[in-house]
Amino acid sequence: MAIKRFRNARPRLLAPSRILRPTVRQTGGGREREELVEQAGKAIAKGSKSFAVASRLFDRDTRERAWLLYAWCRRCDDIADGQEFGGKLGDQEDAKNRIQAIRVLTRRALEGQPTADMAFDAFGQVAQEAGLTMQMAEDVIGGFELDAEGWQPHSEADLMRYCYHVAGAVGVMLARIMDVPEDAEETLDRAFDLALAFKLADIARSVCDDDAADRCHLPLEWLAEADIPPGEHMKPVYRQQLVKLVARLVDLAEAYELSGRQATAELSFRQRWAILSAANIYMAIARKVREAGAAAWDHRISASFFERLGATFRGFMEALDAPLPADPPPYSRGQVLLAVRMAGPVAPIPMTPLRDEAVRAAEEEL
Repeated sequence: MAIKRFRNARPRLLAPSRILRPTVRQTGGGREREELVEQAGKAIAKGSKSFAVASRLFDRDTRERAWLLYAWCRRCDDIADGQEFGGKLGDQEDAKNRIQAIRVLTRRALEGQPTADMAFDAFGQVAQEAGLTMQMAEDVIGGFELDAEGWQPHSEADLMRYCYHVAGAVGVMLARIMDVPEDAEETLDRAFDLALAFKLADIARSVCDDDAADRCHLPLEWLAEADIPPGEHMKPVYRQQLVKLVARLVDLAEAYELSGRQATAELSFRQRWAILSAANIYMAIARKVREAGAAAWDHRISASFFERLGATFRGFMEALDAPLPADPPPYSRGQVLLAVRMAGPVAPIPMTPLRDEAVRAAEEEL
């Protein structure tokens, strides 16, 4: 019997469209919150000893939310770099596709859809609890995108823009997790400052690691002023100039740290203790890098157990008093955020038609 073939036959749906239903919104991708918190706690313990120690000082609600946020940040970083918990940098040929995957999974998580990835489901959970938005997430993802493009800051202002993406935006989200109101601009500005201090300190410590990954976050203008050709800053002949540039970086981090400490005045005692302890740990590492001079990158500098313990005790004592006044840092959150928006894609022209004037007048009379 001959089989009839029909041209341009449309494939049939597995089920009639009239009975298909959209996926029900499920915060955390349908996972139990306790499971997400447990896995996120393991992620921060493995990914960052400094943050893991400081996070233990938070009250339970803040601690769990901080873990959930960290898990997403860590996972995004690993996906973007093709690595596992900050290990060896993977193949970067499909980096742009991985960035797009991060965006898709993040948006699904915020929409309450399952992502099949614990870290993204964790972000969906904490975003629902703390009011985090896709724009906040996009600001962080923008930093991964810059690294994927092999981007290097040209000026100090460019460096601040990069630090906003990879740290400042996270600092603002962490402040929201700690129930800082979205209109508390002064506190959010200071949270941004402290996050920038952490990132500047991390860049100072990671100059050698970044070079091994064919990255450099030192501004090209700084390198030119020091007579260091681009891409050659780790060569022994330029080591003394590099020491001065990194000292400049740590000085900048200290300025942002002093300003950022003002944010803790509006937090609860345990939140202040945790944040100040983290600042003490991170800045102690940065100062060790500066003091080590030319030997700073012979091995990766870190804080020992007793150094972290001492930083935690100092954080406790500092949390008992109001933070000392500080001068504003060179670049404010508003200035950096303006640069970020100007460097981003042009927003599409709104296509929503304007209301008829007669309709508007009638509505106003009611």
